[in-house]
Amino acid sequence: MQKANIQLETLTCPSCLQKIEGAVSNLQGIDKDSLKVMFNASRVKVDFNDDEISIEGIEKTIQDLGYEVKKSRVKTA
Repeated sequence: MQKANIQLETLTCPSCLQKIEGAVSNLQGIDKDSLKVMFNASRVKVDFNDDEISIEGIEKTIQDLGYEVKKSRVKTA
């Protein structure tokens, strides 16, 4: 398992949070219980299985929704 901390552009509305949460939680290899989208911090924290999905795959999903990923940090859980 890997822990991801993804910094996004400033989130402007609660529905942004719900869109990101919904899309990321549907990805294969995501630990849904660990997923936290923090509105005020414009940050996503999630644990994921790197055998099933990469950090790039998670970032692409978020970017495909129209949100800019500023930076990501990944560490082994």
